[in-house]
Amino acid sequence: MINIALQGAEFFAYHGFYPEEQKIGCRFLVDVNVGFVPPGDLLEDDLNKTVDYERVYIIVCEEMKHPRKLIETVGRAIIDRVKKKYPFVESIEVTIKKLTPPLSGKVAHSAVIINYKKS
Repeated sequence: MINIALQGAEFFAYHGFYPEEQKIGCRFLVDVNVGFVPPGDLLEDDLNKTVDYERVYIIVCEEMKHPRKLIETVGRAIIDRVKKKYPFVESIEVTIKKLTPPLSGKVAHSAVIINYKKS
């Protein structure tokens, strides 16, 4: 099993349940971990036989641009697109952190962690 990871990809986006969150936006950090068994011999040095973390980053960027009420929905969309692009993946974990969420006290971040395991 091989794992690729993106850690701390930072975005300014307009996700949030409350209308003001969708107007003023917020900073988010996204981590993605993908576990897979390569569909061929990696000694061939072929990008098509691995998970391209640049492509995963592009997927995350595209999904973060679509405002949603729940960051759970964003995470699920990222997982679905990675699975579609790389059907040989065995596991995916997406963590989305909303930095300084609009709460009544000081909070560094709120987060959602979504896991996928191929059955």
